[in-house]
Amino acid sequence: MDLKDQLKNLFPDHEMAPEEAIEQEPHELYVQKEPMICKFEKRKGKATTIIEGYEGTDEDFKILAKEIKTKLSVGGSFKDDSIIIQGDYRDKIMVILKEKGFKVKRVGG
Repeated sequence: MDLKDQLKNLFPDHEMAPEEAIEQEPHELYVQKEPMICKFEKRKGKATTIIEGYEGTDEDFKILAKEIKTKLSVGGSFKDDSIIIQGDYRDKIMVILKEKGFKVKRVGG
């Protein structure tokens, strides 16, 4: 006896709704004319890459931060209108942002 049969025995009057596939539209990010700044810093002796200069909403910037972190498989955070990525990934981040249509400016080293 599987789980559905057990549930039918416990709740005979309950009708199960058919499962509907919810289609989710891909979220469009605001592409700006001014370049985003991708810079390298050392914080507490550790290398970090910082992305600043996004003019869209904070929610879009958080979505962008999550995409970058998952594509690079690294940790990071979103603070004070900037994305902080652990490690020096400027080149890879610039490629990812250019593929999305952003202009990127490399700052420092």
